[in-house]
Amino acid sequence: MNSPYEVIIRPVVTERSFDLMEQGKYTFEVARTAPKEEIRLAVEKLFDVHVVKVNTVNVKPKTRRVRYVAGKTRQWKKAIVTLAPGETIEIFANDGVSE
Repeated sequence: MNSPYEVIIRPVVTERSFDLMEQGKYTFEVARTAPKEEIRLAVEKLFDVHVVKVNTVNVKPKTRRVRYVAGKTRQWKKAIVTLAPGETIEIFANDGVSE
């Protein structure tokens, strides 16, 4: 089993991920080889919360062009983690966000 710091790479910060936070779902970029059980244990250990469900998505690379050279973006794995009702992850607390 890998270290939780090797499993969870970074949080995904997008408009959609912030909308999902209201439902108790948090989005992370995770190691491509990490199974759902390992992701669940890593989130529970790092943030001291109870995970109800883990959904994963393999994000496929997109073709991008710079002048005449075509290339691809990197492939990565995304995990959407559902927490038990009433629990939050403090890193994502958007109390100080001004609108």
